[in-house]
Amino acid sequence: MSYQAAPQALGASTEFPAGLMAGVEPARQKTLGRAVDCSGIGVHSGDKVNLRLCPAPENNGITFIRTDLYNGARKISSLWDKVVDTRMCTALGNDHGGKVATVEHLLAALSACGIDNAIIEIDGAEVPVMDGSSESFVFLIEVAGTVEQKAARREIEILAPIEVQQDGRFARLSPHDGTRYSVTIDFDRAPILTQSCDVSLSAASFKSEISRARTFGFFEEVDQMQKIGLARGGSLDNAIVIKGDTVMNEGGLRYDNEFARHKVLDAIGDLALAGMPIRGHFEGRGCGHALNNRLLHALFAQPETWRIAA
Repeated sequence: MSYQAAPQALGASTEFPAGLMAGVEPARQKTLGRAVDCSGIGVHSGDKVNLRLCPAPENNGITFIRTDLYNGARKISSLWDKVVDTRMCTALGNDHGGKVATVEHLLAALSACGIDNAIIEIDGAEVPVMDGSSESFVFLIEVAGTVEQKAARREIEILAPIEVQQDGRFARLSPHDGTRYSVTIDFDRAPILTQSCDVSLSAASFKSEISRARTFGFFEEVDQMQKIGLARGGSLDNAIVIKGDTVMNEGGLRYDNEFARHKVLDAIGDLALAGMPIRGHFEGRGCGHALNNRLLHALFAQPETWRIAA
């Protein structure tokens, strides 16, 4: 199956889309005010990683630079068609073997905070997990500050519903005046069971309602995950761990529906790979990284369902 080029590849022209009202000042792209650094552990690799968020030029988008690699393997674009793995996280790659995993928490923070252009320098194959949420990345972005650029900010406006399904689970985008995320998850065990989270996305709502929600896993699955190279850096410091029907973490949950809120966080990060903000309503039930990426593939395969707008 062939897919339409990613919006970021449609051209760097800053001409306003047809139909834009004369005299209306368009929103402008934003980048970081200065470079900021952090370091931490990769939740799956267990490796220590150093990361730097840097300003980037207009129309650059979000680009990873693997400082430990050479030549063509170094640069990895944050786009839906660069996803190479969706097992337990979202991983991006390039044609030269470069790869960076667990990008979704960082991309969610950059997207929700309105950062269109950034260069992310990283000396390993996985973004540090920090405490398992996006809170640390929001803090870094606030420390760096933002700078408005000259180029107009463009959005993907959803014109018609688009949906993907698998085994009773689904992910859907539909028209909406703004950006909204609604997610429901179903587990047959406490303390998760059935939970929902619905949020109209803004920098403020992301920071207060979504950014602190941590990733989660089950104690009895750790050994099997580690045998296939996952969760080698996981701990009670960077994930909610459930044993039986009990949360093992001291202090318990940050929100009653923290599990559903984290699934919203993941979806925001996964859909940031569209290459520009999405104006529409995302709805998911039992959705995860694989289904979220399939939704973007379906979206760009059907150009009648969206348009680029300012």
